[in-house]
Amino acid sequence: MTQNLKTVLRRSALTLLLTAGLFAQATAARADARFQNWIADFYETASAAGISKSTYQKAFSGVKTPDPDVLEKAAYQPEFKSKIWDYLDSRVNPYTVRIGREMAAKHGRTLAALERHFGVDRNILLAIWSMESNYGAVLEKDDRLHYVPRALATLAYADKKRSKYARTQLIAALKIIQRGDIAAGDMTGSWAGAMGHTQFIPTSYLLYAVDADGNGHRDIWNSVPDALATAANLLAKNGWQAGKTWGYEIVVPDGGNKYSGQTKTLAQWAKLGFTRPGGKGFKNGADRAELKLPANGGPGFLMTKNFFVIKRYNASDSYAMGVGMLADQIAGYSGVKQRWPRPDGTLDITEKFELQTRLKELGYYEGEVDGNFGSGSKAAIQAFQNRMGLAADGEPSQQVLKALRR
Repeated sequence: MTQNLKTVLRRSALTLLLTAGLFAQATAARADARFQNWIADFYETASAAGISKSTYQKAFSGVKTPDPDVLEKAAYQPEFKSKIWDYLDSRVNPYTVRIGREMAAKHGRTLAALERHFGVDRNILLAIWSMESNYGAVLEKDDRLHYVPRALATLAYADKKRSKYARTQLIAALKIIQRGDIAAGDMTGSWAGAMGHTQFIPTSYLLYAVDADGNGHRDIWNSVPDALATAANLLAKNGWQAGKTWGYEIVVPDGGNKYSGQTKTLAQWAKLGFTRPGGKGFKNGADRAELKLPANGGPGFLMTKNFFVIKRYNASDSYAMGVGMLADQIAGYSGVKQRWPRPDGTLDITEKFELQTRLKELGYYEGEVDGNFGSGSKAAIQAFQNRMGLAADGEPSQQVLKALRR
């Protein structure tokens, strides 16, 4: 190949790269322009809902592009996709129980006052706080937070499935800013607009937010009393039954699966042979409960009214079970007695904690022992597997745990 030909080819390749880059920039610019036009056009809707021009300008000051992470996160919700035991392991475990008890002591006076006023079990409030924001720890992680007006505008603009929801929530968010409860720039939340310690979407905030600390602002971002009171208010107004449980773990008798989804009194379930582990009876036999079988071959549950009240917070059965189970364990009760039908070779939550602890003791792992296996835990497992001559897939397993025990 001649030198001239090489030069021509290099120039052609460079031209193609520059052209591709300019095309990408132009495409992005057109997308950004469309998004900015959408924001400008949406003001008419906001104005009709009572939002002032100055509030609108504050809310969207500096917002030029859609949030690139929102649509990706919108496609994945673990409470609807994870296996029930994996979902519960990551949320109901020795770490979340320990922190819950610490928070129960730290905020004891507030929790006692809320329990008296709203009739909602303090441990349920702690469990919701844990499930929603890891007792507020999530609010300290900038990479987990989104600017709510931008996130909701992104969904309204680009997500056809959630556009109506996002438009409604965006109007509500603007009303919160206009009320002065939070400065526009401080309104952070999840990809879907859930905000503060107890993760309220804007419309629910407007319905239930409480100024429990008496400072004149309903601040669920910075005030733990306000956040917990707001959660208690939601549950109370949706029919929480004070002094009653959310449900019972039960042993399903032979043939009992055919009753899945049916509702009967607890006394009627008992007559059909449904018992609690250890043969315990049911309190309040006249109370009605629905049979839930979340995993084939696993434990069953009789869910009472309070379970469905928790679902007014989040419509997922897995979520409501997690809240109830965590609340019970924070209160000092034991967890689920029967085993979940986990695949062979996998670990239960006790074994997951043991595996992380042993890795930490041997110097492979430096993170929190919390039963969650993120990139740090998997890298530690992989390093141990490499040293032991095991297949280095980085996954927690019985094989890895047995090798660690040896």
